[in-house]
Amino acid sequence: MRKKIFFIINRLSSIVLFSLLFVSCGVKQTKTIVSADPWKTMQHIIDSVKVPSFRDKTYVITDFGAQSGGVFDNTQAFKKAIQHCGKNGGGKVLVPSGKYFTGPIHLEDNVNLHLQEGAEILFSTNSADYPIVHTSWEGTELMNYSPLIYAYQKTNVAVTGKGILNGQSNNENWWWWCSKKEYGWKEEKPNQNDPLNRLRLIAMAEEAVPVSERVFGEGHYLRPNFVEFFDCKNVLLKDVKIVNAPFWVVHPIKSSNVIIDGITVESHGPNNDGCDPEYSKNVIIKNCTFNTGDDCIAIKSGRDADGRRVAMKSENIVVQNCKMIDGHGGVVIGSEISGGVRNVFVENCIMDSPNLDRAIRIKTNSNRGGLIENVYVRNLEVGQVKEAVLKLNMFYEVYGAKPGTFIPQIQNIFLENITVKDGGMYGILAKGYKESPIKNVTLKNVKIIKVKEAYSIENLEGLTLIDTYINGVLAESPKN
Repeated sequence: MRKKIFFIINRLSSIVLFSLLFVSCGVKQTKTIVSADPWKTMQHIIDSVKVPSFRDKTYVITDFGAQSGGVFDNTQAFKKAIQHCGKNGGGKVLVPSGKYFTGPIHLEDNVNLHLQEGAEILFSTNSADYPIVHTSWEGTELMNYSPLIYAYQKTNVAVTGKGILNGQSNNENWWWWCSKKEYGWKEEKPNQNDPLNRLRLIAMAEEAVPVSERVFGEGHYLRPNFVEFFDCKNVLLKDVKIVNAPFWVVHPIKSSNVIIDGITVESHGPNNDGCDPEYSKNVIIKNCTFNTGDDCIAIKSGRDADGRRVAMKSENIVVQNCKMIDGHGGVVIGSEISGGVRNVFVENCIMDSPNLDRAIRIKTNSNRGGLIENVYVRNLEVGQVKEAVLKLNMFYEVYGAKPGTFIPQIQNIFLENITVKDGGMYGILAKGYKESPIKNVTLKNVKIIKVKEAYSIENLEGLTLIDTYINGVLAESPKN
């Protein structure tokens, strides 16, 4: 009876919550909206995001001087083709079958960079080939190396096709800039010290140094993102395979109406997150495969002072029909999360690997602060994870960070219809603050067939377990 009362209270909370959602998220209301059902709310978010359309005109890069073979520098050919396409009303810039070596590619309004099946773009690993642009590094804005594919303040842009985007990164070029010896190098290289440059950047943000004066680039060893849509609207990334990234792989930042559909990410370098929506709204990630050296999907909203300066939430994020293989987490929120996150929907995904640490993970700390709320997960098939099925951690610390005064909040986390064969160490691993406990976590029809411990919980208020079995036993809500 007590479980039913908890469930009724949670459902009533959802009714109030989602009656307010459409005022705050900007989704057009229709008579068919049923605000009490979060999954119908998700569908209305999906319906509001339209696939970008492009003029029926094709510009082939070989007509602008491009040569295949993987040796000739095609940087100017890409630039000419994309600029010509954009100036003439947009359309498709076609990369034919073959290998094309290039420096960074910058997109223009109304341009679809389309890779024909059999096409592979090989990106330069020479940092001198990458100009300094307005970008972001681990949740802090700065002037740094251009991402390998970069769209800045553009509308109606796309990268599509069955080809390959190859960053060519390995322990001999970009990856050794990370000073972590566990990635394969035997010793540190002179002046490499990526952590010191990271700390310098964070200090500049804490001191409110303008972004235009946070100039890094050559000699500072902060690796570029691979595909970045910065302050863009109406974005499509579809079907391409992306391999061997220097750093974060797909990074929509301050962008809205973003569709990431059917891509494959295979990249096992340091900080090789598969997809990191940051300060972004109305983002759909579907039909993708992630096999990564870091989190498969990590939803973010800025780090510490810089996140509070920007003060933008990531919201209305939908993840559907994806496969997560290796990674630190399947779907993750954080740790760069100071602006907050709300309204995340995850459904119909498969997560399975001895090298996948967690299925669902939220990570933050008292330097980040921020509110993380309304996370809905259903219909997952989890084969094997190392540490936990669900991990909620308000004490996530990296790089020796000291505790701060910005206490985070986590609330309204719902998991439903999930089967886990091997949950690793914990079914639920949760650690909140006494003064800011994690609130309102519900598991319904969750079956964790094998796990060492059902849960390890500190400061969680309102844990409801409905028809949830752990190690074959019907689970009851533990005492906090």
